Amino acid sequence: MLQFLHRGFERAGRSAWLLLLLTMLFWGCNVPVSRLAVGEVSPMTIVCARWAIGLVLLATFVPRRVWNEVLSLRSRWLFLLLMGFAMTASNSCIFLAAKYTTGVNLAILQGVTPVFVLAGAALVHRVPVSSMQIVGVLLTLFGVALVATQGAPLTIFGLHLNRGDIYQLISVAIYSGYVIALRDKPAVSSLALFTVIALVSFATSIPLLGIEYATGNFYPPTWKGIAALIYVAIFTSILGHLFFIRSVELIGPGRAAIFGNLTPIFGAVLSVIVLGEALMGYHLLALVLVMGGIFICEHFELRARRKLKL
Repeated sequence: MLQFLHRGFERAGRSAWLLLLLTMLFWGCNVPVSRLAVGEVSPMTIVCARWAIGLVLLATFVPRRVWNEVLSLRSRWLFLLLMGFAMTASNSCIFLAAKYTTGVNLAILQGVTPVFVLAGAALVHRVPVSSMQIVGVLLTLFGVALVATQGAPLTIFGLHLNRGDIYQLISVAIYSGYVIALRDKPAVSSLALFTVIALVSFATSIPLLGIEYATGNFYPPTWKGIAALIYVAIFTSILGHLFFIRSVELIGPGRAAIFGNLTPIFGAVLSVIVLGEALMGYHLLALVLVMGGIFICEHFELRARRKLKL
């Protein structure tokens, strides 16, 4: 199965737009899946078991040549250790943040990720940031704010940072560092790189599951919880991260990160479809704003690249 998906991935891998749209769709679907899974599976079980399921699938279906690539990565063990740990730390901070803050704050602060990545890429890799890129990012941020505040973006000015918001900002900062670091990934296939990151993420999440069990917060997943785990493992963890890693290879971390603001928009729309929530005008306006912001960033970036070639 994964070999078939891998061949399709290689063919589709020339289109960063397609891969990123699919990635954000998979990640956006986490919103209704997470709501359906409340009380059905404990948080750290999701963090740990998603990687366990993913590793079983990878071990079963990944081609032999990919494992040869994996073995060649021993010299980059520190880089891979940090990348896997960053993934676990970022996910864990999100779950901690959700305990202490609102969904509005989580969505808005998550929308700051492209800003962090663009700024980090400019500092670390000297990647120039154009004025039109800034305009595009601001449009996507406004779209996220529109959804998060249910069509009343001015209420943002009445929000106050709390303990959960700090956890969310830490999560965003760690994940932004992960995205920026992908530019320096070893010269191997995305599948080989992801396999090692998944292994490290699983290993570093085991202590968190142990803490959850020791503190009495663990409970066995129900069948609905198991279904949620399978979705998260295949689509969110394996395909989503593979597609995103490949997209960063194609267009760089800054441009790829801007697509991230589609995730809360897709999440809201999918909640309408899956959970029967009301579709409001601001949902559609937010989608137009985010897509418009992405288009502006991409259009002017491609035009600048063509001028350099002339």
